Amino acid sequence: MAIFPAESSPNKPKNILREDYRKWYSHHLGRDIEMLVFGEWGYPVLLFPTTMGRYYEAKDFGLIESARWFIENRKIKIYCIDSIDRDSWYAKHLQPSVRIQNHTWYDRMVNEELVPWIQHECQVDKIGVGGCSFGGFQALNFAFRHPNRVAYLWSMGAKFDIRSFMDGYYDDNVYFNNPPDYIPNAHNDHFYRMNIVLGTSEYDFCKPENYRMSEILNRKGIQHWLDVRPWGEHDWPVWREMFPHYLSMVSP
Repeated sequence: MAIFPAESSPNKPKNILREDYRKWYSHHLGRDIEMLVFGEWGYPVLLFPTTMGRYYEAKDFGLIESARWFIENRKIKIYCIDSIDRDSWYAKHLQPSVRIQNHTWYDRMVNEELVPWIQHECQVDKIGVGGCSFGGFQALNFAFRHPNRVAYLWSMGAKFDIRSFMDGYYDDNVYFNNPPDYIPNAHNDHFYRMNIVLGTSEYDFCKPENYRMSEILNRKGIQHWLDVRPWGEHDWPVWREMFPHYLSMVSP
């Protein structure tokens, strides 16, 4: 994995966060993967981007800035991974079976290549995962597929039922990546050790999906917080408000 740290100099402004650009060749995906990492030390949080978003999206839309205090005080270290949505969920030029298969390779890349590296770098057994909108789906799906890897899960403005992306196609890969389908039948002790927040807002068009997911978790006795903000829509301002609040709950 190539690491390119931000340049350091005596004249470097103190208000610039430590930022590393990382790039490596994924053998699971057969391509290069890019990532931005913010902070020198702290509890690791893996952020997934929104629909077809890139690894720099959280920085560009101010989500990283909202977490500045936690990064500067070495409480949190944030890993912003790239997506392959254009070749999976949103790849209408591909057959649905290929779209979902490509996502399973992405999941394996995150689980088998990236997360073990993060665990080693930060010296932790489990990490935090989060995301806004489609990134919230990615975070929740990863957490419940690999609960032994995750201690904290924060979804913000997420939709969780992905069958609409499959044009009627359904197989085991779809089932095991569609949380409303597989979570009710899944059993894992690690589910009950995760700190889970489902974040949404009063005017978020994904609010009904969050209520539904909350009901699924309640039926299984999985503790979580359904956080419905009394203002805001499906957009960055409310997510920038949520994110630092959720980070404040981390107890490494």
